[in-house]
Amino acid sequence: MRCPYCGHRDSKVIDSRPTDEGEAIRRRRECTKCEERFTTYEKVETLPIMVIKKDKTRELFDRDKLIRGITRACEKRPVGTEQIDAIVDRIEASMQNSLEREVTSAQIGEKVMENLRDIDEVAYVRFASVYRQFTDATTFIKEVNKLLTDKS
Repeated sequence: MRCPYCGHRDSKVIDSRPTDEGEAIRRRRECTKCEERFTTYEKVETLPIMVIKKDKTRELFDRDKLIRGITRACEKRPVGTEQIDAIVDRIEASMQNSLEREVTSAQIGEKVMENLRDIDEVAYVRFASVYRQFTDATTFIKEVNKLLTDKS
Protein backbone atom coordinates (compact mmCIF):
# COMPACT_ATOMS: atom_id res chain seq x y z
CA MET A 1 0.00 0.00 0.00
CA ARG A 2 1.47 3.32 -1.07
CA CYS A 3 1.77 6.01 1.62
CA PRO A 4 -0.53 8.97 0.81
CA TYR A 5 2.02 11.37 2.37
CA CYS A 6 5.39 10.39 0.89
CA GLY A 7 4.48 7.76 -1.73
CA HIS A 8 6.65 5.04 -0.17
CA ARG A 9 5.38 1.55 -0.99
CA ASP A 10 6.01 -0.14 2.34
CA SER A 11 3.78 0.16 5.40
CA LYS A 12 2.89 -1.92 8.40
CA VAL A 13 -0.53 -2.68 9.87
CA ILE A 14 -0.97 -1.20 13.35
CA ASP A 15 -4.62 -2.10 13.98
CA SER A 16 -7.24 -4.13 12.12
CA ARG A 17 -10.97 -4.44 12.82
CA PRO A 18 -14.20 -5.14 10.96
CA THR A 19 -16.45 -2.22 10.00
CA ASP A 20 -19.89 -1.82 11.59
CA GLU A 21 -21.64 -3.87 8.92
CA GLY A 22 -18.93 -6.54 8.80
CA GLU A 23 -18.62 -6.04 5.04
CA ALA A 24 -15.08 -4.65 5.16
CA ILE A 25 -11.99 -4.53 7.34
CA ARG A 26 -10.59 -1.19 8.52
CA ARG A 27 -6.81 -1.14 8.84
CA ARG A 28 -4.64 1.53 10.47
CA ARG A 29 -1.25 1.58 8.79
CA GLU A 30 2.05 3.29 9.41
CA CYS A 31 4.51 4.17 6.67
CA THR A 32 7.93 2.60 7.33
CA LYS A 33 9.69 5.65 5.83
CA CYS A 34 7.93 8.82 7.10
CA GLU A 35 6.08 7.10 9.99
CA GLU A 36 2.79 8.87 9.15
CA ARG A 37 -0.37 6.89 9.86
CA PHE A 38 -3.30 6.38 7.51
CA THR A 39 -6.42 4.23 7.21
CA THR A 40 -7.30 1.73 4.51
CA TYR A 41 -10.38 -0.42 3.96
CA GLU A 42 -10.35 -3.92 2.56
CA LYS A 43 -13.44 -5.63 1.18
CA VAL A 44 -14.32 -8.62 -0.96
CA GLU A 45 -14.59 -7.73 -4.60
CA THR A 46 -17.82 -8.85 -6.19
CA LEU A 47 -18.34 -8.80 -9.91
CA PRO A 48 -21.69 -7.82 -11.36
CA ILE A 49 -23.82 -10.73 -12.52
CA MET A 50 -25.96 -10.31 -15.61
CA VAL A 51 -29.25 -12.20 -15.88
CA ILE A 52 -30.33 -13.35 -19.33
CA LYS A 53 -34.12 -13.27 -19.40
CA LYS A 54 -36.43 -15.46 -21.48
CA ASP A 55 -36.72 -12.76 -24.16
CA LYS A 56 -32.88 -12.70 -24.38
CA THR A 57 -32.58 -9.25 -22.80
CA ARG A 58 -29.99 -8.77 -20.09
CA GLU A 59 -30.24 -6.99 -16.76
CA LEU A 60 -28.15 -6.78 -13.62
CA PHE A 61 -28.95 -9.36 -10.95
CA ASP A 62 -31.31 -7.76 -8.44
CA ARG A 63 -31.32 -9.43 -5.03
CA ASP A 64 -34.41 -7.48 -3.93
CA LYS A 65 -36.37 -8.65 -6.98
CA LEU A 66 -35.56 -12.27 -6.11
CA ILE A 67 -36.58 -11.73 -2.48
CA ARG A 68 -39.90 -10.22 -3.60
CA GLY A 69 -40.66 -13.20 -5.86
CA ILE A 70 -39.90 -15.76 -3.18
CA THR A 71 -41.81 -13.75 -0.56
CA ARG A 72 -44.87 -13.69 -2.80
CA ALA A 73 -44.76 -17.49 -3.08
CA CYS A 74 -44.40 -17.80 0.70
CA GLU A 75 -47.27 -15.49 1.68
CA LYS A 76 -49.38 -16.88 4.53
CA ARG A 77 -46.99 -19.82 4.88
CA PRO A 78 -44.78 -20.67 7.85
CA VAL A 79 -41.64 -19.46 6.08
CA GLY A 80 -39.68 -16.75 7.87
CA THR A 81 -37.76 -13.89 6.34
CA GLU A 82 -34.56 -15.49 7.66
CA GLN A 83 -35.26 -18.57 5.55
CA ILE A 84 -35.97 -16.45 2.47
CA ASP A 85 -32.76 -14.47 3.03
CA ALA A 86 -30.85 -17.74 3.42
CA ILE A 87 -32.22 -19.02 0.09
CA VAL A 88 -31.19 -15.81 -1.67
CA ASP A 89 -27.78 -15.86 0.06
CA ARG A 90 -27.14 -19.42 -1.19
CA ILE A 91 -28.22 -18.59 -4.73
CA GLU A 92 -26.19 -15.38 -4.84
CA ALA A 93 -23.11 -17.09 -3.37
CA SER A 94 -23.29 -19.92 -5.91
CA MET A 95 -23.47 -17.36 -8.74
CA GLN A 96 -20.56 -15.33 -7.33
CA ASN A 97 -18.47 -18.48 -6.87
CA SER A 98 -19.03 -19.72 -10.39
CA LEU A 99 -16.79 -18.54 -13.19
CA GLU A 100 -19.79 -17.38 -15.20
CA ARG A 101 -20.70 -13.69 -15.15
CA GLU A 102 -23.98 -14.33 -16.95
CA VAL A 103 -26.75 -16.61 -15.73
CA THR A 104 -30.16 -17.32 -17.20
CA SER A 105 -33.35 -16.54 -15.33
CA ALA A 106 -34.19 -20.24 -15.83
CA GLN A 107 -31.13 -21.27 -13.82
CA ILE A 108 -32.10 -18.91 -11.00
CA GLY A 109 -35.71 -20.16 -11.05
CA GLU A 110 -34.57 -23.79 -10.80
CA LYS A 111 -32.34 -22.97 -7.83
CA VAL A 112 -35.23 -21.21 -6.09
CA MET A 113 -37.50 -24.22 -6.64
CA GLU A 114 -34.85 -26.63 -5.33
CA ASN A 115 -34.62 -24.60 -2.13
CA LEU A 116 -38.38 -24.08 -1.72
CA ARG A 117 -39.11 -27.79 -2.25
CA ASP A 118 -37.19 -28.56 0.93
CA ILE A 119 -38.75 -25.75 2.98
CA ASP A 120 -42.43 -25.55 2.04
CA GLU A 121 -44.28 -27.57 -0.62
CA VAL A 122 -47.10 -25.06 -1.04
CA ALA A 123 -44.64 -22.22 -1.61
CA TYR A 124 -42.79 -24.46 -4.05
CA VAL A 125 -45.96 -25.13 -6.09
CA ARG A 126 -46.90 -21.45 -6.01
CA PHE A 127 -43.49 -20.41 -7.29
CA ALA A 128 -43.48 -23.18 -9.91
CA SER A 129 -46.93 -22.17 -11.16
CA VAL A 130 -45.71 -18.66 -11.96
CA TYR A 131 -42.18 -19.62 -13.01
CA ARG A 132 -43.24 -22.46 -15.30
CA GLN A 133 -46.34 -20.55 -16.43
CA PHE A 134 -48.94 -23.22 -15.71
CA THR A 135 -51.70 -22.76 -18.28
CA ASP A 136 -54.21 -25.29 -17.01
CA ALA A 137 -55.09 -27.60 -14.12
CA THR A 138 -53.42 -30.59 -15.80
CA THR A 139 -50.02 -28.93 -15.68
CA PHE A 140 -50.61 -28.04 -12.04
CA ILE A 141 -51.60 -31.64 -11.20
CA LYS A 142 -48.51 -33.01 -12.99
CA GLU A 143 -46.24 -30.76 -10.89
CA VAL A 144 -47.94 -31.81 -7.64
CA ASN A 145 -47.68 -35.49 -8.65
CA LYS A 146 -43.98 -35.00 -9.44
CA LEU A 147 -43.52 -33.43 -6.01
CA LEU A 148 -45.28 -36.37 -4.32
CA THR A 149 -43.26 -38.90 -6.34
CA ASP A 150 -39.97 -37.19 -5.45
CA LYS A 151 -41.00 -37.14 -1.80
CA SER A 152 -41.58 -40.90 -1.61
